[in-house]
Amino acid sequence: MVRVRGGVLPVLLVLVACFAFQQLSASDDTVFYDSFDDAFEGRWIVSSKEEYQGVWSHSKSEGHEDYGLLVSEPAKKYAIVKELEKPESLNDGTIVLQFETRLQNGLECGGAYLKYLRPQEAGWEPKIFDNESPYSIMFGPDKCGLTNKVHFIFKHKNPKSGEYVEHHLTTPPSVPADKLTHVYTAILKPNNELVILVDGEEKKKANFLSADDFMPPLIPTKTIPDPEDKKPEDWDERAKIQDPNAVKPEDWDEDAPMEIVDEEAEKPEGWLDDEPEEIDDPDSTKPEDWDDEEDGEWEAPRIENPKCVTAPGCGEWKKPMKRNPAYKGKWHAPLIDNPSYKGIWKPQEIPNPSYFEADKPNFEPIAAVGIEIWTMQDGILFDNILIAKDEKVAQTYRETAWKPKFEVEKEKSKEEEDVQGTDGFLATVQKKIFDLLYTVADLPFLSSHKPKIVDLIEKAEEQPNLTVGILIAIVVIIFTVFVKLLLGGKKPARVEKKTTGATAASSSAAAKEDEKEKEGTSSESEKEGAAAPRRRTTTRREN
Repeated sequence: MVRVRGGVLPVLLVLVACFAFQQLSASDDTVFYDSFDDAFEGRWIVSSKEEYQGVWSHSKSEGHEDYGLLVSEPAKKYAIVKELEKPESLNDGTIVLQFETRLQNGLECGGAYLKYLRPQEAGWEPKIFDNESPYSIMFGPDKCGLTNKVHFIFKHKNPKSGEYVEHHLTTPPSVPADKLTHVYTAILKPNNELVILVDGEEKKKANFLSADDFMPPLIPTKTIPDPEDKKPEDWDERAKIQDPNAVKPEDWDEDAPMEIVDEEAEKPEGWLDDEPEEIDDPDSTKPEDWDDEEDGEWEAPRIENPKCVTAPGCGEWKKPMKRNPAYKGKWHAPLIDNPSYKGIWKPQEIPNPSYFEADKPNFEPIAAVGIEIWTMQDGILFDNILIAKDEKVAQTYRETAWKPKFEVEKEKSKEEEDVQGTDGFLATVQKKIFDLLYTVADLPFLSSHKPKIVDLIEKAEEQPNLTVGILIAIVVIIFTVFVKLLLGGKKPARVEKKTTGATAASSSAAAKEDEKEKEGTSSESEKEGAAAPRRRTTTRREN
């Protein structure tokens, strides 16, 4: 029964729903119904088999006063069953199977389907209900990896072979990708038609006798390949063969290289043989805090030789390679039609001993409703499980039991999406700023300061509230370097600046990190004694 918090539904609607449920439950068209308003213990039987360790819970749906049957633990197997008062035939008129599920924590890998089981005479017991227990129909959501479908599978006994065969609905509907309550309906009609509804909307229509709608088809093929037939040893399936009379031409050189040196090429005028392609950056200066004993010999970053920019090239000139006109590669005899070709061999067809004809499927009766699943997610809530003989009964349950809950959940979900949309916009802007800062840090003239700038950016990513202050700190670094470049590499007089707010926090954090690094280096040096001094990594400009 539906009781929604906050007075969202008028009291009158709730009273009408209660009255409707009572009338429907008493109807002859309702074969089975469970709203889970009452605890399931004593009514449903939990499998005692060892592999089914998942704990079922009688729990409220999030945001509602409405109860359901809850999968309470992740990464477990679950099995529970409820027997009908008497077996129900699926061959006498319309049968409607309907239930609700709510994937409160989503569904990445697992099932949320129901099994409609055959009578126990088929060889199963409620206490040891498992995946081998014989069912007539399996229906409901299943999702894992590339699998995303609302299953409909029925088992049918072949009257000729006596074998039970699983027939899977082809191209079934997909599972809704949200955390709302959804209602799944399968309508089996006497004209062999199957209709699948999701939230009352038709998603799939099929015919039980159609070879296109179920795999394998209900009606087997009239003939099958003869399993005893064998391909003759002299059967040739090659459509083309190499010409046995073909001879390699005398002038065909298989050893000729693909490329050879272009002997006609001449060195371009103005080529600078004695100039290297890269030189030390003349504008770079050794940092004041560089310690040769601790950091090793300082090396200036390398830049492209400006003389090579306008010249055809620098360094030793070598003649280029060109394609070898005599190159032909490995010789192969040409292909010709195979005179012995007989086509692709197939075994001969024989009458199918399992073939039968039928005007309609002969379903096994159902005597119980079971849930036997394995899932990596918890929070799957089952509710309002219904078996009826009239589509209108199922429609009434959808309108009175499911729809009020769904509308409340949909409205709440919309509000949350609006809030997340604002937060998402801010996060996107912030990410673009960080990406831009990383690009700036790669600029050649900031190479010696790149580690410090990257460190500040990473701190801002970890603590977004410091972003503005860290931006200012990075701007100060860039401005300082720019001033040094304008003054020809001379370092301007140091000016003490007062910093406030987030700038002070970020600068202080950076200073502490440097101090810790030096202390760590000092202690390591003391431990290692005469170990080789640390060599500071230099950043070279890219061409």
